[in-house]
Amino acid sequence: MLPPSRLAIHWFRRDLRVLDNSALHAAAAAASQVLPVYIRSDWQGSHLWTGPKRQAFLCRSLASLANNLETLEGRLIVRSGAADEVLEQLIVESGADALFFNRDPDPFGRAMELKVEAMAKRLGIACHGYHDVSLHAPGEVLTQEGRPYRVYTPYSRNWLALEKPVPLPKPGPLATPAGIPSLPVPAPSQWGLPDAADGILEAGERAALDRLKAAAGGRIQNYGLKRDIPGAAGTSRLSQDLRFGLLSPRTVFAKAFKARAASTSAVERAGVDTFIKELAWREFYFAILWHFPHVLEHEFSADWRGLAWQEPGESFEAWKEGRTGFPLVDAGIRELLATGFMHNRVRMIVAMFLTKDLHLDWRLGEQFFMRHLVDGEIASNNGGWQWSAGTGADAAPYFRIQNPWTQSKRHDPDGIYIRRWVPELAGVPSALLHEAPKSGRPLVPGYPLPCVDHSTERDRTLAIFKKHREKSGR
Repeated sequence: MLPPSRLAIHWFRRDLRVLDNSALHAAAAAASQVLPVYIRSDWQGSHLWTGPKRQAFLCRSLASLANNLETLEGRLIVRSGAADEVLEQLIVESGADALFFNRDPDPFGRAMELKVEAMAKRLGIACHGYHDVSLHAPGEVLTQEGRPYRVYTPYSRNWLALEKPVPLPKPGPLATPAGIPSLPVPAPSQWGLPDAADGILEAGERAALDRLKAAAGGRIQNYGLKRDIPGAAGTSRLSQDLRFGLLSPRTVFAKAFKARAASTSAVERAGVDTFIKELAWREFYFAILWHFPHVLEHEFSADWRGLAWQEPGESFEAWKEGRTGFPLVDAGIRELLATGFMHNRVRMIVAMFLTKDLHLDWRLGEQFFMRHLVDGEIASNNGGWQWSAGTGADAAPYFRIQNPWTQSKRHDPDGIYIRRWVPELAGVPSALLHEAPKSGRPLVPGYPLPCVDHSTERDRTLAIFKKHREKSGR
């Protein structure tokens, strides 16, 4: 039970919702009045880790949040600048006596939290941080010796065995005081970006709840059967909602658990179980980033630091534009550029193509994905790229090298996904989409020949990793 507060600030970060929000719920329970604030970052022009589509989704989610807060007698206050400085000014300005926020899982957010907590201590106000971004905090899922896991499978066994927290009830009235000035809800133009909202999903908490209802109403029951088929509606499409906190992981798990109980077949139950394991994957990567923050700059496995990656050139430009001559790879990139999303199976194929066929540094792809993915999540994106590169937290070593042709034939046999995103190939027979042209001529005029020979580059990758291992003496 927290001591009562007269006026509490709730600092919104990646929890842009009013339902099942740990810090907002605690603030509403403890304080007579709650002042909700969002602090807009003040970078301009470009950013290595975000881009126009994600910022457009953020802005629309904030507009939705502002409307939802009004139903709780609240008002979203928007400010701009460094969070610790802005919050200090707002505390002095409003006379707030408590500050509530949900903690961030990445090192950048944690560094700011330390500054904010030091500021609150200096001002003598109560400061309450909550774990809200995942079902289990990184320190909850450890080995018997109290060490962090380095491999997913044993982590997931422990994670699955732990009792899961339940969703929180709707918070009470916020009664935000009048007279506190606010900037407008931000627009992409305030970062010097275009409003690139075309192709992205509807933003906001209501839309996220609708997607969750659709997922629990059939999609996750078929998850085990359809999740790897990019041309089918086989994934939950909740990743951006978890990324921005439009949905709580508690709410998502509770819905999935309820859907499993209502399933009428072993296949459906297995589908839900597979979906739940994907939630565990998300939290595994949070834990990796928490315990091993060096992964943002270096290979997780020390064995592979200093690998001889090629310098990026024309092949990298072709990859970024979806013109490698490998139809499934090109389809994935074009889907990403058009919608801010790429199907999960295709992400692995595209990433492994960059690192194992083009021999380019995974950090180049990691950054490119972060700039274009609406659901760009630092921990999961890094984990996925290092997994594909063979350098990450993974029990299987570097010799996992997916063949983009066989992956294409297996997961998009009829070319439905390829034809949607590479429309110039619409008239090409399906069988020809899944192999290098035997004629030596392009599939259609204007579409490029494959930029590399996969078999040759596979052998080259094995030689590169073997040489590095011998050189390092490992």
